[in-house]
Amino acid sequence: IVGHTDMQGDLSNNLQLAQDRAKAVVEWLVEKHNVKKERLIPQGVGPLAPVASNESAAGKRLNRRVELVRR
Repeated sequence: IVGHTDMQGDLSNNLQLAQDRAKAVVEWLVEKHNVKKERLIPQGVGPLAPVASNESAAGKRLNRRVELVRR
């Protein structure tokens, strides 16, 4: 589970926000959908993998996301 952010603020805060975002999704999947916790690894990458430009509000919205990556 990979958490992402936009470029607003400093890198360390964005990395922590992204990590917290990924952990929240892990907790939700475990609690609400009975997914085994050992199958999930939360990781925050902050603004390091944008999917859109951070120069517009629309682009920033797209960059604030969580992705599930199959290993």
